[in-house]
Amino acid sequence: MTQLYDQDFYLWVESTVQQLRQKQLDKIDWENLIEEIESLGKSEKNALKSNLRILLMHLLKWQYQPNKRSNSWSYTITEHNIRINQAFKDSPSLKCYFAEIFEDCYQDARKLAAKETGLNIKIFPLDCPFSQEDVLNSDRLTEE
Repeated sequence: MTQLYDQDFYLWVESTVQQLRQKQLDKIDWENLIEEIESLGKSEKNALKSNLRILLMHLLKWQYQPNKRSNSWSYTITEHNIRINQAFKDSPSLKCYFAEIFEDCYQDARKLAAKETGLNIKIFPLDCPFSQEDVLNSDRLTEE
């Protein structure tokens, strides 16, 4: 099975699922299965982190460049808000991770917003001007 993993990943997945369903535990490629399950968790965390960075960056742009607001920015804010909230519906335990990474993501968002807008990073406050609750309900931050 280890060879199959390297040669045809999809077939390896299908074979592993079949072996699990048939409870053929002695035939399972445990090492690669464990690795794949671990990577699923990492992927979920990385997706949350990416969505939060983008959401925070667009909220900063929305707040600090009101004359450049666009439907595109509003769409991006809504889209990434939906993605984050859907991740919490699928995996409620990610809410703890959200709280852990919030500040680091905000600092990344400051850098990204400064690069994208051409504004000096000092324009954007060192401490996040949005609460975690507001970010999770960011549509109300973009209502006028």
